[in-house]
Amino acid sequence: MTNPLAEPLFIDTNVLVFANSISAPVSTDARSRLNDLSNQGAPLWISRQVLREYMATMSRSHTFQKPVLSAILIADIHRFQSQFLIAEDGPLVTNPLLKSIGSIPIGGKQIHDANIVATTLAHGLRMLLTHHVIDFQRFAGTIDVIPMI
Repeated sequence: MTNPLAEPLFIDTNVLVFANSISAPVSTDARSRLNDLSNQGAPLWISRQVLREYMATMSRSHTFQKPVLSAILIADIHRFQSQFLIAEDGPLVTNPLLKSIGSIPIGGKQIHDANIVATTLAHGLRMLLTHHVIDFQRFAGTIDVIPMI
């Protein structure tokens, strides 16, 4: 496998959620992983979908936190936009998404994961950092899934 520190890396929503939820069980691991990658100069990418998913996730109650206030979410999104490269998930992503849907049995919420993979492919990114590795196993061979921990 390719060294994930040497190549551009797409960051899945759950990594941002854990890194910004101090009381999350793997919060320290997520922050450390992002800091290590950033310090090593790895180009870190997210998409508008990741930003929307982050806001949706952080604005509802979890077992490890209360909903985050809108003002904090807005500040987080501004910080992410300056901290990460943004892979737009517009028309360029549609064909890879449709190809995935046509070749891999997926449906429902799995379409969101397929769209993340399509976004990475449309932008020439081959590596995805996630805590939910199992969600992306169906895309093996298309992208390299890097575990957060």
